[in-house]
Amino acid sequence: MSAVPQTQVSKERQDFYKRIDTGHVAPLWEVLHDLITPKPKTPCVPVAWKWQTVLPWIMESGQLITAKEAERRVLVLENPGLRGQARATHSLYAGLQLVLPGEIAPAHRHSQSALRFIVSGDGAYTAVDGERVTMHVGDFIITPSWTWHDHGNPSSEPIIWMDVLDVPIVELLDAQFLERPGVEKQTIVRTEGESFARYGNTMMPLDYTPRSHTSPLFWYPYTRAREALATLAASENPHPCHGHKLQYINPANGGPAMPTIGSFVQMLPSGFKGRDYRSTDSTIFSCVEGRGRVNVGEQTIEFGSKDTFVVPSWMKYRFEVEEETVVFSASDRPVQQALDLWREEA
Repeated sequence: MSAVPQTQVSKERQDFYKRIDTGHVAPLWEVLHDLITPKPKTPCVPVAWKWQTVLPWIMESGQLITAKEAERRVLVLENPGLRGQARATHSLYAGLQLVLPGEIAPAHRHSQSALRFIVSGDGAYTAVDGERVTMHVGDFIITPSWTWHDHGNPSSEPIIWMDVLDVPIVELLDAQFLERPGVEKQTIVRTEGESFARYGNTMMPLDYTPRSHTSPLFWYPYTRAREALATLAASENPHPCHGHKLQYINPANGGPAMPTIGSFVQMLPSGFKGRDYRSTDSTIFSCVEGRGRVNVGEQTIEFGSKDTFVVPSWMKYRFEVEEETVVFSASDRPVQQALDLWREEA
């Protein structure tokens, strides 16, 4: 068996391949070099979506179609190496969703897990399984698999957030389901902030029984994350690659907040010049505050507040910033870690 591609194939082999092809059989030795590679091989490429470029398109979409008509008025962030597949990375979907004042994005539920990272606007809400939460810039919100959710905007300004879903992972496993209740809004049965009171203060109810692998806390406010980062920055030296970086966790078990999507927030101190780093999880970044650049392979991406960018799997990158900068990120790291596949190199 050879993993080396054959430049010339004998007539006997060609005839053999044709005969076995009729029985839906193929020779591994002709494709092994593409199936098992010495290092990660991904069509995903480094890319950035600048806020000043996409914002006019997002707002124009609000004039062309209503949130109700669209069900979800979203501009999909498609990686140039994966065009037509609705993917930001090989394993994750990402898009920017707009809900205008007075609008409701109608209720539905699906087997795909989703996170919302609030990019712009204040005062709109999302409702998850009977509880609403008011959204603010920098908040990280989870919609677990198969939970009812709708979004509404009673405020006076548009709200825009980044959606990240495990659509390609669920599609790979052929486990997609979607259900619509036939009403715009689900019935609210819990007080706003109830889940945070139960799970967001390093405490839990005595009778807590996990219903899924996803965190029972679905709202992680940016004010808490920002305060934690500031405290770390005042008390310890930054990591040479990441600055001050924290991961969002499931308070019930200490694991990732979502079983398929890792979520992180990091502060890069003023003047930070990071060292090279790479890992096997392709990562989607969204800048919350500040500005800087990320050197990805031979490419340099300049970014600022509200910009989104992608670093592909196993591609070296490093951050450089002139001013204090905060960045949120999401990747498929929990899946890779669960399967003993994840690897990093600093």
